[in-house]
Parts: sequence; C-alpha cells; structure tokens
Amino acid sequence: MRAARFHEYGDPDVLVVEEAPEPHAGPGQVRVRVAATSVNPFDVKVRAGRLAAVVRVTFPVVPGSDATGVVDEVGEGVTGVSVGDTVFGLARGGAAELAVLTAWAAVPAAWSTEQAAAAGLVSATALAGLAVLGDLAGRTLLVEGAGGGVGSAAVEIAVARGATVVGTASEAGHAFVRSLGAVPVTYGHGLAERVAAVAPQGVDAAFDTAGSGSLADLVALVGDPSRVSTVASSDAAAHGVTMVQGGADAAAHLPAAAALGATGAYTPRVEAVYPLERIAQAHAHVAAGRTRGKVVVTL
Repeated sequence: MRAARFHEYGDPDVLVVEEAPEPHAGPGQVRVRVAATSVNPFDVKVRAGRLAAVVRVTFPVVPGSDATGVVDEVGEGVTGVSVGDTVFGLARGGAAELAVLTAWAAVPAAWSTEQAAAAGLVSATALAGLAVLGDLAGRTLLVEGAGGGVGSAAVEIAVARGATVVGTASEAGHAFVRSLGAVPVTYGHGLAERVAAVAPQGVDAAFDTAGSGSLADLVALVGDPSRVSTVASSDAAAHGVTMVQGGADAAAHLPAAAALGATGAYTPRVEAVYPLERIAQAHAHVAAGRTRGKVVVTL
C-alpha cells in the first residue's frame, strides 16, 4: 500500500511517500480504506522527536492519529460495525491507504470527508476535557486556545450544551472564534482584565487547550482548580488542575461527537487540505502554530 513514513526524527522533510506493508485489524479494531487523515500537533511532536521519552516508536513510522474511510476488515470481538460502513476515528498510521482504527463512529451525513477526517482526536479530546467540568448549561466557560483544533471543537460543543463561551485567540483569530459562537478575547498578559470586561458576571469553568503557561491565571479567574481542565499543560498537578489525556474515552466520546454533528451542533473546522504527496507541507503548516481548526491530508 501507499503510505507516508519517516525513518528518523526530524523536520517535515523526513516524511516520504512510499510502499509499506498493509496493517490488519486486531481484536477490538477495524481497518479502513482511508479517504483522508489530518495532522494534529501530537503528530508533529512525534515526528520531530519531541515526545521520544514518552512515546515509543519503531521506525519507519506511518504518522496520522485519526482517519476516515470505509471499513474493509473487522477485528475479533467487534460489534455494531460492518464491512462497507463509513466511519471516522482514532487511527494508528492514518496517513496510508489502509489504517487500523482503535475507536470510531459512523460519519454523520452532514459532514464532508475532510470534516470527518478532522474530527477524531480533537472531538474526543474536547469532550473529555469538558466532561471534567460537569454540566455547562447556563454557565460561563473560558476556552484557552479557542482557535485550534481541540479549542474550536470545545467551543462549539459547549455552546451547543447551553454554555456562554469566552475564547482566547490572537487578534487575527477573533473573527473565527466569534463564528464558533464564542466571545473572543486576546490571550496573554492582562487576560483577567479582558475576560472581566466581556464576562462581568465571572467565569464558572475554564478549559486550557493551548498550554501557553496560563494555568495560574485560569485558576485565579475561576476561583477553584477543580473547575479547570487542561489537555496541554504539563504543570497541571502543580496548580491542582485536572490533566486530560488526548482522546481519553474515545469509544464513548466519538459517537457523542457524531450525534452532535448529525444535528448541526458540531461541525469540524478545516483550514487547509493537502494531498498525501504534500504531507510534509501539511506538517509544516501545523508546526507554524497558527492553524484555525484542522489541516487535512487526502488520499
């Protein structure tokens, strides 16, 4: 099969498109014929070797932690899905013609292929981070990093659940954050004052998706570290904040994301689409750190 792989850690140009062995679905897994995958910051960090101490790999590595496509192989013990179903979810080696999914859900009819490719890891991560904060209906939520993949998903989902959302972003990203249904504020020094100006009633909970060193400020704004969650800050424990692993409980969260997608309450946001042959450029795009939504790679 055709796949993108890297044989060593390095810059995006270590990625090459070449022939690779076909994977097969193990117990509790399905295999899909991939239509598209996406590039997450996690994928960029793994390729660059920045997670080498905690994420063990065997070279050559096929990147891609989510994918969408048609199921063509069902592993032992799997129920509720059949060969021929179109699904999206968390992948092992999504940037290939065939990939194994470890968690999945049916693609809502309202989503394009590119949107389905963008949804897997970010929607599961957003839902896991929001779950820590409890019922958000009628409450005010601050999302740090509202323009990114996880942040934009969290904003839309929280709004759909009845929350008033304040989202941090650069000035250039304010229009995008506003389009998601949030009130935008600029991140960085002076955050508390800017949030107070748009949310004078206060903030009930905060979700950090940016890892920009703002946890102390978020705890101060909310007043209770138990009402702050993060998926991006390694110093969470020092602040008493709950750290959520990316894609936690994906088997439960992905069907929830699909249900929201089916009603139009959650639409994965795609900033750019690249063909597999340009996956190095897709990785460079994400590594630049200014993505609004997701970068997708099609096969």
